Amino acid sequence: MGAFLDKPKTDKHNEHGVGNGLRYGLASMQGWRIEMEDAHSAVANLPGMLKDWAFFAVFDGHAGAKISAHCSEHLLSSITSGEEFQPSSIAEFETESEEKTINKIKKGIHAGFLRLDESMRQMPEVASGEDKSGTTAVCALISPSHIFVANCGDSRGVLYRAGGIGFSTQDHKPVNPTEKERIQNAGGSVMIQRVNGSLAVSRALGDYEYKNVEGKGPCEQLVSPEPEIYVERRQVDDEFLVLACDGIWDVMTNEDLCTFVRSRLLLSDDLESISNHVVDTCLHKGSRDNMSLVLITLPGAPKVSQEAIKREKELEDLIEKKVTEVCEQDGPVNMGQIMQTLDDEPLSNLPPGGGLISKRGFVDQIFRRLRPDCAKSDSGLCLLKRTHRRFLLFK
Repeated sequence: MGAFLDKPKTDKHNEHGVGNGLRYGLASMQGWRIEMEDAHSAVANLPGMLKDWAFFAVFDGHAGAKISAHCSEHLLSSITSGEEFQPSSIAEFETESEEKTINKIKKGIHAGFLRLDESMRQMPEVASGEDKSGTTAVCALISPSHIFVANCGDSRGVLYRAGGIGFSTQDHKPVNPTEKERIQNAGGSVMIQRVNGSLAVSRALGDYEYKNVEGKGPCEQLVSPEPEIYVERRQVDDEFLVLACDGIWDVMTNEDLCTFVRSRLLLSDDLESISNHVVDTCLHKGSRDNMSLVLITLPGAPKVSQEAIKREKELEDLIEKKVTEVCEQDGPVNMGQIMQTLDDEPLSNLPPGGGLISKRGFVDQIFRRLRPDCAKSDSGLCLLKRTHRRFLLFK
């Protein structure tokens, strides 16, 4: 179930890249967890005959980081090593029917997941029982015409299209009726919403202590490595795709995250910066987990808007004015007081999906500049309760 640090580790790992008309940025943060168990993959241009394709993935490890790290390095090759992605088969993509091609690709992705899961059983640490880790996985294969998203566990992929959610993967939780039925058929149980009262996801790579039921196939075990695969035909109004672990989704809905990301894309084309802003906002919203996010923009993504930049400047000028007024008061001041004051103000143009809490970092910068004495001694964790909103504010 995980242990926590006394204060979060907020250093971030970032990457970005461009390829095949796509741009991507990613951010990951250890946060409050004792260990960083997330991993990721990002390849904007695949090699060989798949040079027009891209691959992105997020892996949320548990009980250790071994399996998640291995999957980040080998899932793509496990998928593309199958017969469905051999040169002779790829060459047929252009001549065979769309339905046949899609089914072939789905079959290849499915086989790649199962092939990787089976191969990891032979890793020395795993075979000896020393390593019992596992990982969720959500990945996207993007071709010139389609987006294939495969999900195994409770990491999630969401496509934003034409001002709304185009599609979202569904989390694999033990309480889901079909998942619960499989678990019970394999001789297990679901207690406190966990497999055998322990594991919070019903599908994952690794976790081999839940995959030893005799007479059951790999997809019939207590925990299944089988991905659920979604296929979307690309459209001109596709804007962006987000792949993220549950450390993000625990505190933001699909709509919250996507509207927030879209509002930031109107201000900047720096995808690393936007991804960092998402992670920081989730931390301030109370996420206690590792957090990883890959943001992939498609050709239809919104462009930077001078009008949006103007509105953001007006908002930040007003926030700075209000923070200055509080900081000019006699006596000590803390972040709780400042955020309470701002929360009482009728601030307009707050970021959709993020709200005032997404400006917490900006407020903190002003506070530290104006009142370094108070900022240094601030207790760091202020719980601000409102009838309509709850904030968790970390120093």
